[in-house]
Amino acid sequence: MLEPEWILSFLLLGSFVGFMAGLLGLGGGGIMVPVLTALFLSQGVPVESVVHLALGSSMASIIVMSISSLWAHHLKGGVVWSIVKGMLPGIIVGTFIATFIVSHISSFYLAVFFSLFMVYVSIQMFLNIKPKLNKKLAGNTGLVIAGSGIGAISALVSIGGGSLTVPYLTWQNIDIKKAIGTSAAIGLPISIVGTFGYVINGWESYSMGNYTYGFIYLPAVLLISIAGFFTAPYGAKLAHRLNVSILKKIFSVLLIILSFTMLISVL
Repeated sequence: MLEPEWILSFLLLGSFVGFMAGLLGLGGGGIMVPVLTALFLSQGVPVESVVHLALGSSMASIIVMSISSLWAHHLKGGVVWSIVKGMLPGIIVGTFIATFIVSHISSFYLAVFFSLFMVYVSIQMFLNIKPKLNKKLAGNTGLVIAGSGIGAISALVSIGGGSLTVPYLTWQNIDIKKAIGTSAAIGLPISIVGTFGYVINGWESYSMGNYTYGFIYLPAVLLISIAGFFTAPYGAKLAHRLNVSILKKIFSVLLIILSFTMLISVL
């Protein structure tokens, strides 16, 4: 049975992730993976499997948040469904293949890749770097290729893809609000396929028992999802009252600190 301190830890993590997702429109794996790595290590999960379990559990926890975000943007007409449809085949293939690759990579190299990617995201966020506009939207082939890349990288670092999809769609001359809404819609299939992939590809190589399915630790997923579902709306309300640009700079520094702390923990 899960001890009270772990229940509290997962609830607090979910609360913070949900709040930050509502406040800044991002967070997810950037916070969850490093913190889950630390929590799982404290629970006695072997180092060679700990990052895999953190990635899979983080990905599964994003599903509920993605549904909530998708629905909110859809009601406001902020989702370009033709783009979602065009990218979906690539998203499915890229995400699932990446989860297969993850199952064959050591925790150390996964932590290195995760940390480097978060440094990239943090620099973009801190400097508020925006892509130059392209003249027209890519065709079906371009959308599938982009979807494959976004899905693969998202699965490798366990994110909903917003840090990749929004810049890509902005570059494709999509209005920023619609880019964010469309990114939210794309995040749902990424999280669902990613979760399925982490269960299937982790089934043979890892099993801790106690409600662990492949690389998914179900109690953590449920507790994080429940807490995040309730705190996200409060973050969204506060976003209109605070200086979000300054908060993003602080958050970018936090991502780097968490990422390198995780890297050190698996050495």
